[in-house]
Amino acid sequence: MAKLTKPQAKAHAQACDLLTKPILTEDDKDFVLKNWNEGANHVNGAAGAFFTPYDMAFDFTIDAIGQGGYSGRIIDLCAGIGMLSYACWHRSHQKARITCVERNPDYLAVGQKILPEAEWILADVLDVLDMDLGRFGVAISNPPFGAIKRDKNSPRYSGKDFEFHVIDIAAHLADSGAFIVPQMSAGFSYSGKPCYERQKDGKAVRFQELTGLHFAAGCGIDTNFYINDWKGVSPMCEIMCVEFRQEEEVALHVVAPATIAAPANDNRPVQFSLFGDAA
Repeated sequence: MAKLTKPQAKAHAQACDLLTKPILTEDDKDFVLKNWNEGANHVNGAAGAFFTPYDMAFDFTIDAIGQGGYSGRIIDLCAGIGMLSYACWHRSHQKARITCVERNPDYLAVGQKILPEAEWILADVLDVLDMDLGRFGVAISNPPFGAIKRDKNSPRYSGKDFEFHVIDIAAHLADSGAFIVPQMSAGFSYSGKPCYERQKDGKAVRFQELTGLHFAAGCGIDTNFYINDWKGVSPMCEIMCVEFRQEEEVALHVVAPATIAAPANDNRPVQFSLFGDAA
């Protein structure tokens, strides 16, 4: 458990009081999302559980679902108390159909008050593929970072970095994905840098080569702007986007594999043709 400052402890207590109400107002929800502290009663360092800053979550939705009224299915893996889902729900004009998966029952209980419109599932993210949840348009996640203890692996990845396990699972569930990951796991460096640059080597490049996925920067959100808004940590991270449908089309031989996945360290956009020729 983290040692909270007096203002943090007071705000967390106020958030806990609000959560005793049967139904929260939107102002209540905003207060809880900003002030309910994940480190108050949990050793979240070991679990890698750090909640996305409020304003960053709303910026994240631009990459996840765009600015229109998205009405498809969204799955939030390692949902915490639902920060990303809450932002996507509002960005979609309350049209998206959202499923949240979270293994911590305390986080899930808060999330059900924050976003009762979502389907909440108490489960380990590594068990999701056995649940027959169907297909989703978008997978979103701010997963635990790094070497988090786990009981099994994702389908293709067996390394130590938990964020890659979550991305691999998402690839089997959704058409596209948006993820908050450590900068070294993003495949590119943009936040806090003078310019955008693809990573030429390292674990993100190896994971992309393993899976055939291509990590992209989306609209280009500099998360360094929010680095001091996290609770208990100050991670340099990126918002990373992946189109999973292209990988699926390769597997089904709909298009020629050579025209689908850009090399992991290639700056060019992914291009493909339904007729098997380079676009």
